[in-house]
Amino acid sequence: MTASRRFPRPRRGGTARRAGRERGQATVEFAFVLPLIVLAALAVIQVGLVVRDQMGVVHAAREAVRAASVDRDPGAAARAARRSLPGATVDVGARPSLGGEITVTVEYHSVTSLPLVGVLFPDPDLHASATMRVER
Repeated sequence: MTASRRFPRPRRGGTARRAGRERGQATVEFAFVLPLIVLAALAVIQVGLVVRDQMGVVHAAREAVRAASVDRDPGAAARAARRSLPGATVDVGARPSLGGEITVTVEYHSVTSLPLVGVLFPDPDLHASATMRVER
């Protein structure tokens, strides 16, 4: 005995008509969500750029304090910091006697200019300090 299955045909005006009306729904929903996804991705990239600048400020402070600890000229620390991070402002503390500690502070104005999200983030002022023992 051969059993054949018969699938019921959709009723007229039922699910066939509903499927026709919902055919572009996913496309419309995607069109609404896509700008939010792009904006979120650009915001993450902008935050990454600011973090990169902060790491540069920390590195410049370390380079400057190293130069200040071995060289008596306070300009050497500023030059070392600006080699690592052009446009940085460097403040070298007073140089103590041999064996004392010297502190250097580096400040930098990070520009947030990424399209679409740069205007949402204010330009942060980044700063870092480093302290090292004075060497001969």
